Amino acid sequence: MAPWSGITADEMRLLETTFWSAGGSRHAMAEELGFSKSKANALIAGLLEQGLLAEAGLQRSSGGRRPENLQLHADLGVLVGVDIGATSLGVAVLQPDLTVLAQHEEAADVRDGPAVVLARVRALMRELLGRCGRTARDVFGIGIGVPGPVNFEIGQLVNPPLMPAWDSFSIRDYLREDYAAPVFVDNDVNLMALGELWRLKRSLSNFLVIKIGTGIGCGIVCHGEVYRGAAGSAGDVGHICVDQEGPRCHCGNLGCVEAMAAGPAITRMAVQAAEAGESAVLAEVLRSQGRIEALDVGQASRAGDPAANAIVQRAGNLIGQMLASVVNFFNPSHVFIGGGITRIGPLFLAAVRQSVYQRSLALSTRHLEIQYTPLAAQGGLIGAGVLAMQQSLKARGIAP
Repeated sequence: MAPWSGITADEMRLLETTFWSAGGSRHAMAEELGFSKSKANALIAGLLEQGLLAEAGLQRSSGGRRPENLQLHADLGVLVGVDIGATSLGVAVLQPDLTVLAQHEEAADVRDGPAVVLARVRALMRELLGRCGRTARDVFGIGIGVPGPVNFEIGQLVNPPLMPAWDSFSIRDYLREDYAAPVFVDNDVNLMALGELWRLKRSLSNFLVIKIGTGIGCGIVCHGEVYRGAAGSAGDVGHICVDQEGPRCHCGNLGCVEAMAAGPAITRMAVQAAEAGESAVLAEVLRSQGRIEALDVGQASRAGDPAANAIVQRAGNLIGQMLASVVNFFNPSHVFIGGGITRIGPLFLAAVRQSVYQRSLALSTRHLEIQYTPLAAQGGLIGAGVLAMQQSLKARGIAP
């Protein structure tokens, strides 16, 4: 790995800006940071000499000298991103520029508890690093996303409704047995928000990322930074009540939107429709598979099945009802929707949009864009890489 001695505050800012720009030119760096050309060149020369920056080729130019791109040096080490979902697990090894070197995803169940799930994470990390010809000593930082409220300062889940066995478990300490690199733990939707920030190169400052799967959560980007709240629970929108007489949620309350419109609620409504004879399509799926998944509901909806359409419409309307309150409160420019529910298709997104625009104030929605996230399933792992790099630089005193 590269040395970390004698780094100045201005060099810290330059390194962080280089990371977020994903290969910007010397001129662009100097302009963004307000440095003179001579100052920027002197700082860059020092960082190049220390092996912290690397030149990454030339940009296209309409005339004159072609600007040189800069990037963080690959010798900094690799990043490890871990995305733990309620029913899935993803691990990736990434370069400092977030190029994925190796990746693996598989089904998992967080209800098995931290010992089982993290043992698998540890094994996958070792396997993927080996596949890249790397060892634990080559890891610069580790970012981990989990589906529950996280005390970000200490890296522990706090009373997570979906995974009570993980309460106060120190994921950070568990992985420190094998890795000297810093470990950072955050809510999985916050990582998706970081992934969007990376994709957008921080061109948007105020937006929301909604993940809808087994649960429902929201990543909040405010003034270009992920907002976690006073204790780390900001964005736990799945437990906003949309029906005071609705079904009981696993959190103990009645009518939470998560209990009425997340993946399990959609499949529950589909099974009821199949068993009641309301949908021959869903009944056949239940007969042949023994279960119905949200993806099956989406396929039936796209095939024109009225019962499936009604289920998708209802779920989208309830999500939109919840989102309208959040939009009125926060006034984001964009809402990006991700998670397994996106596989249902366009009717769900249309229902969400209709409900939000109908229930929100005109000023809040005048320029609002609501869309599925372009990062799709990659968002969590990319965001985990962003978390690992961003926070590892700060931990080493390399970024403000």
